[in-house]
Amino acid sequence: LIRIVRSKEGVVSVDLTGKKSGRGAYLSLDKETVLTAKKKNVLANHLQVPIDDSIYEELLQLIEEGNQIS
Repeated sequence: LIRIVRSKEGVVSVDLTGKKSGRGAYLSLDKETVLTAKKKNVLANHLQVPIDDSIYEELLQLIEEGNQIS
């Protein structure tokens, strides 16, 4: 699982350490899960802010990098 966090200022980022302060949501690092979350606005609903496509792109990039290492 990877944590996506919304800061007090409303900035959304991928939290690789899992220790950033703010409201967090966890998402499985699975391509289908990320695409489904994007389609259904799961993160936007949970974090209560619009989620920029760059967050989903960053998650998909992390998945690709992980697959190359395995």
